[in-house]
Amino acid sequence: MLIGYKDDENDTHTSTHTSSIDIQPSSENVTRLVLAIGKEEMSVKSMMEAVGLKNRPNFMDYSLTPAIREGFVCMKYPANPHHPRQRYLLTIKGLMLLDGNNS
Repeated sequence: MLIGYKDDENDTHTSTHTSSIDIQPSSENVTRLVLAIGKEEMSVKSMMEAVGLKNRPNFMDYSLTPAIREGFVCMKYPANPHHPRQRYLLTIKGLMLLDGNNS
């Protein structure tokens, strides 16, 4: 039930609102990480190997943390960040970036 709704025969009931998602990452490091993860679930160690980095603090500061903050990557167990089987995977936004780079 809609209060105050007036059905007009000429009204096509289409929405002019368009939603746009910003899928431009803040850095090349985030893009490389998204491409490395792909459609898999990966541990921090696996991601570091895939992008060719060895320094974990730098990887966390410049790749993984920005990717999570920007909504490209999420944790498999977000309630428990130190879960022994913690893995990371792409969000819908991350998959959109992945598909955009693969086309």
